[in-house]
Formats: sequence, structure tokens, C-alpha cells
Amino acid sequence: MTLLISLARLLLLSLLLVGFPRFASSAHDYQDALSKAILFFEGQRSGFLPQDQRITWRANSGLSDGWMYNTDLTGGYYDAGDNVKFGFPMAFTTTMLAWSVIEFGDSMPPNELRNSLVAIRWATDYLLKTLSQLPNRVFVQVGDPNIDHNCWERPEDMDTARTVYAVDAPNPASDVAGESAAALAASSMAFRSSDPGYSDTLLRNAINAFQFADSYRGAYSDNSNIRDGACPFYCDFDGYQDELLWGAAWLRRATQQDTYLNYIQSNGQTLGADENINEFGWDNKHAGLNVLVSKEVIEGNMYSLQSYKASADSFMCTLIPESSSSHIEYSPGGLIYRPGGSNLQHATSISFLSLVYANSLARTSQSIDCGNIYISPSMLRQQAKRQVDYILGDNPKGLSYMVGYSNYYPQRIHHRGSSLPSIKDHPQFISCKEGSIYFNSTNPNPNILVGAVVGGPGEDDIYEDDRTDYKKSEPTTYINAPLVGALAYLNANPANPS
Repeated sequence: MTLLISLARLLLLSLLLVGFPRFASSAHDYQDALSKAILFFEGQRSGFLPQDQRITWRANSGLSDGWMYNTDLTGGYYDAGDNVKFGFPMAFTTTMLAWSVIEFGDSMPPNELRNSLVAIRWATDYLLKTLSQLPNRVFVQVGDPNIDHNCWERPEDMDTARTVYAVDAPNPASDVAGESAAALAASSMAFRSSDPGYSDTLLRNAINAFQFADSYRGAYSDNSNIRDGACPFYCDFDGYQDELLWGAAWLRRATQQDTYLNYIQSNGQTLGADENINEFGWDNKHAGLNVLVSKEVIEGNMYSLQSYKASADSFMCTLIPESSSSHIEYSPGGLIYRPGGSNLQHATSISFLSLVYANSLARTSQSIDCGNIYISPSMLRQQAKRQVDYILGDNPKGLSYMVGYSNYYPQRIHHRGSSLPSIKDHPQFISCKEGSIYFNSTNPNPNILVGAVVGGPGEDDIYEDDRTDYKKSEPTTYINAPLVGALAYLNANPANPS
């Protein structure tokens, strides 16, 4: 029996190392995928578009955003296939784009590094506007999602309410303000060499945002004036405490100040750093927090933060099927699966964390003790590569889940601007309900949103190219943002990611 168990474990490990089931595929062009993953963000832009806009079927939109408060809240990104600017996921998207540049920018071709910085700045310029009335007010959202989601309308035609959602002190917004602090702190590092003045501005505002987050503790969606706009779309389901630690950790990374080191040391337990450690996304930052803080333990011998590294190790062990502590679900085709829809957000964010952690371990020639097996940086990198390759077409359907990559990709994504005629081709106004015929049409979308990664298949690897199935066919900014970093690494290490 012991021999059989050992053989079974060896088989699982072999499956991991060779990438689960192998599907017919040519070698992937990671540079092309990287370029398109970044280009996608230009299709999500709100505001006044520049002359060098590359997704040309888009045009200006949301130019009056902020008028309710007599302030300029133009710019930023629409989160997904709708026309709402949700501050919570936008800030997380920004953090992940900036982290991609910090960790893997040296692996990017120079033009794609420039494009990544442009994508980050489109977000940070907007985030600075949302924090412009600190210390007493934070703007957390523009657009009423209940009204917006009842329309199928191009952003250029928007005639729905552009409601502005603001949180005034002493009401809390620790989650949005904390994530905004993280986004601006990380972005200050990304811009430090190319634009030190802008970098300083970002860092100064990050500090102010964190002060608001920490001073008025609580979830933004608990405010009565915010709840109906934020929920159930981007409610803070997992609590605000992780964003406080996450914001402080990024400020520690950006400033190297002991103030923030002391904060994450002394508040780790009270703010639940060792809880929900196996999640990472726009709502739950725990796994990312542990990977971020662990860098100081692994590379800087900061052993007072050892509990964060222990949690990061534990998370990585859950990813490896051979590990006795593995409990991450995989589809038959090898895709990481988490319930709830928009599944590829988990594949991209977890792959990114695996590559970042592998880098830290490799720099110091370390591995992870998972009890019954030691996990090397090479194994983490292979695991991440398998997820990325699945997205790009190495899956049971042979379908690229990135629009515009390869010759076989989703044609009917859940995205208003992509599915309606471009304002360039059809300048006549299309009203809220007139767009329904395009939503219900079985025709392919007329405008290709190059680089968009859809929500993707679930636990059974099944994907129907159905615009109405938003959980599978809708792209989001926070699916793409961590994928940028993963693709940058794989582009520099295509054949042998170890």
C-alpha cells in the first residue's frame, strides 16, 4: 500500500512537471500575447482619448464625470464589459500592473515597458483625482451600476446617471483607500526611474490615502449611501483588514520606512494576516500580502516577519497536487478552478504570485518544505506556465481565451463597446434599449477588443461562446493585469521557465 501511494504521488508530480494533459499546440508567442494583454487596457479607457489611441473603434466618453461634486473625475478604466468606474477593482488592477513592472519590467521589450507605464498612468491619474479632496473625502465610484446594467449602450452614447459615490470622514473606506494607497505606492516605484517627479506625487498621495484608510476603519460598502451602488458587484465581502496591511506593506516597500514595517509587524494578528491566506484577488489580498512581505524575509533576513513567509509557503504548497496540503481544485484540463465565475482571474493572479515567489526563492537558492515534498522555484514556474498556456490555447477546446491571440478565440464577448457598432462606423446615437438587439444577436462582435481575456471556463473546461453568459464571456481589467507580469516573465524565459 505504501508503495502504491508513493507511485501515485510520483505520478501526480510528473503530471505537474509536464503540465497536466498535453494538448496539440505550437510554441506560444509570449511577446505577442504580452503586447495584446497591455493593449486591452486602451479599449477600457474612459475620458478624453489621446491621438495615439491604438484601439481606434473607441472614442471619448464620460467627459462630464464628477459634475455632481463640481470636480473632475474623468479618465480611468471601465472595469469590464459595462460603463461603470468601480474604484475598488480599478485600484487593485493598478497595483497589479505596477507590480508587474516592478518585478518583471526588466523582462519586457522596451516598447512594451513604455506601454505598461502608459496603462498604469491612465489609472493613477484618475486615482489621484479620487483622492484630491483628502483628508476628508474619497471618491469610490462613478456610475450607477443598477441603471447601467439595465442598458446595452456604447460608452460614447452613455445617457445613464453618472452618479458619483463619495465617502466623507469619519465614515469608513479602509478597503478602497487602502488599495488606492497600495496602487499609488507600487506605481511610485514603477515610475521612479523614468519620472521621479510623478513618482513623488504618487507616493505622497499614497501616504495620505493610507492615513484615511487607517483613521476611519471599516468597509466602504457598509456606508448606506454606497451599498446599493457597490453591492453586489464589488461589495467588500472579505473585510477591510487585509487592505490596511496590503497598503502598509506597499508603503514599506516604496519608502523603506520603519513606520510601515512596525505597522505590519504589530497589526498582523489583530488584522487577521494569518486568516484566509489562500485567496488573492480584488477583494482578498492575503496571499499577495504574504508573498509581498516575504521578500524581506527571504532576501533581507527580516525574521520578525517570518509568520508572513510561513503563510506564503503554505499557500504555495496548496497549489502543488503532490503536496499533502494541496487543496486547490483543477479542471480535467489542468486549469485552476475556484467557484464564483470569472474563473481566469484566479489563474492569472495565482500564476503571477507563483512567479514572484519563485524569483525570491531562486535568488537565495531556497525551496519550500511542504511536509512530504520540497517545492522548488522551477516547480512553481512550471505551474504558472501551465496556467498561462491553458489561457493561450493549450486546453481541451484548443481555444485561446485571449481575444485576438491565435486564429481561434471568443467572438461574442460580453462587452458593450465591442458588441455594438463603433461610433466611427455608426455615428447615430444608439439608446439604452436599442442596443438590446446587439446583445441578443448571435453574430460575432463587430469590434475586436484585442487582448481581452474572458472569464473563461469552469471546473469542466466547457466554454460556450455566448455573450449572455457574463460569468464566462466577460473580460475584466483584473484578469489581465497580473497576466501582464506573467507573460513578461515567460517572454524572457519561453522554453525553460525554470
